[in-house]
Amino acid sequence: MTPSTIEILPTDDDRRIARLAAAAIALSVAEAAIPLPLPGVKPGLGNIVILIVLLRWGWRDAVWVGLLRVFASSLLLGQLFAPGFFLSLSGSVVSLAVLGLAKHLPRRWFGPVSLSVFAAFAHIGGQLAVARLWLVPHNGVFYLVPVFAVAATLFGLINGLVAAKMLVRLGPLTSPDA
Repeated sequence: MTPSTIEILPTDDDRRIARLAAAAIALSVAEAAIPLPLPGVKPGLGNIVILIVLLRWGWRDAVWVGLLRVFASSLLLGQLFAPGFFLSLSGSVVSLAVLGLAKHLPRRWFGPVSLSVFAAFAHIGGQLAVARLWLVPHNGVFYLVPVFAVAATLFGLINGLVAAKMLVRLGPLTSPDA
């Protein structure tokens, strides 16, 4: 019997998603080194990349980049399948779902900043739901909602402004399939 090999060649889309995911992962790992005043309150720097991917290449690519970021950064930080991983995953899934819906809102009124704020609130909502249902089976977890809402508003605005500025600098897509 002759040995057979199957060669899977990556496409240009695969390479682009890998580069963007690497950027989001690098930002998430760098963010882990920032001292935080409260557990669970992070700026979400990797979400800037995901927002740019959403607005330039679409929701499918944003989902790939977002999920790769969660799994790879958790693996690199030694938190894969720890409670923090599940909180991050739930926040990302809910955030991506909201972004998928919100992307269809009129661009005239809803741009990168408002999408970023929506995503930040969805992320916090997903995390609080998992925290309440699994980690802290008590309604006292909802006393943290005002603190998280302020953080989501602040970081959502900042990340949205950064993403908007980067989108302007990147300019329109020039590929024929854009």
